[in-house]
Amino acid sequence: MILKTPKTESSVRKVFLPKSVANMLVQWKAEQEEAKSILGEEYIDYNLVMATTFGNPIGEGAIRSQLKKLIEDYNLPPVVFHSFRHSSVTYKLKLNGGDIKAVQGDSGHSQVDMVTEVYSHIIDEDRQRNAELFEEAFYEKKNLDPKIHSETDIKTMAVPDDVDAELLAKVLANPEMKALLASLAKAIK
Repeated sequence: MILKTPKTESSVRKVFLPKSVANMLVQWKAEQEEAKSILGEEYIDYNLVMATTFGNPIGEGAIRSQLKKLIEDYNLPPVVFHSFRHSSVTYKLKLNGGDIKAVQGDSGHSQVDMVTEVYSHIIDEDRQRNAELFEEAFYEKKNLDPKIHSETDIKTMAVPDDVDAELLAKVLANPEMKALLASLAKAIK
């Protein structure tokens, strides 16, 4: 196995991780440090995040076999590891309301059309939601443009200090999240 530098300069980039993933990596690193202290000189430290028990790079075959086992154990659809890259781009676009540039920054693509043409995929539930929105706007005559509503229609609320107001506004502006929160509120009542 040959360790080499990334193929392009843009491959070296800052990646923002969800807290849960960051916490898993911290735990992983702690376990790695423990293995290093136990194995001493037998641990070959290549400064890798994912390594074998003795510090060597994990081969593609090991990753492929673990993924295959996971798929079999949980009766999941068969995919290759690279499929997760496609899924990640697709769901990041969905979750952030289509912010292509933010997703492009995470994926490391130099051209935005790689994000839109190659890696993002159409999700049927989004297409179904589009049909529902079209029904509401054109056939039920519900106005979905919040800018057109009068000032009296705008509701305000105090945001606690420990809540990111800008992020909260983004979440509430997403029609799917708004519907989800409304259904949760009804369930709680």
